[in-house]
Amino acid sequence: MFLVGVGVWTWVIWPRFGLAIWNDDRAWRSDTPTSFLWVHALLIGASLAVGTAVGVLGVKALRARSRVG
Repeated sequence: MFLVGVGVWTWVIWPRFGLAIWNDDRAWRSDTPTSFLWVHALLIGASLAVGTAVGVLGVKALRARSRVG
């Protein structure tokens, strides 16, 4: 359940953080994305990928546990 919780938490927190970065004045210069935006987008994408993988592992573990007994 912990792994599933981490996966869900990741999808609750990181998109909100992404929106905050998107709206930050440092993210844009003359309607062009800055490295501030690109670095944070990469970090957010990596975190969502890891969180998804952890959540999937948690679901698989729960399913395997229910099959065993």
